Amino acid sequence: MPGKYFEELPPGLHVQHALGRTITEADNVLFNSLTMNTQPLHLNEDFAARTEFGQRIVNGIFTLGLVVGITVQELTAGTIIANLGYEQVQHPHPLFHGDTLYVATEIVAARDSRSRPDCGIVTMKHTGRNQAGRICVEVTRTALFLRRPPSG
Repeated sequence: MPGKYFEELPPGLHVQHALGRTITEADNVLFNSLTMNTQPLHLNEDFAARTEFGQRIVNGIFTLGLVVGITVQELTAGTIIANLGYEQVQHPHPLFHGDTLYVATEIVAARDSRSRPDCGIVTMKHTGRNQAGRICVEVTRTALFLRRPPSG
């Protein structure tokens, strides 16, 4: 599996994810349309131009989903059972059309699952930065991971 098993995710582990994603106007408009979010900050250039941002901003929920998606190949592909929760979601700086998002993950906690001996619970802090290095999103995420299968 390309993802990591519970035993491979000790607290203190840092992962700088290789994948980056440039966000387009089409991405933002499509996401807002699919989720029925009519917020003019995301869809109305005339309105957004008169705000403190001076232009449309990327939907924060899309940004959050992208941060999680970028981590899949290196952390969770085939080794995660379920996301258990998202906490402390922060958006200190907006993303704009044309910005590229990069993600780093720190493992902040790991413990055995009390109800599933074949699994462990891992808490990760994902930090998304734009191409200039500005933090655009931070989230703490807890997930149920498989343990490495016994060999033999």
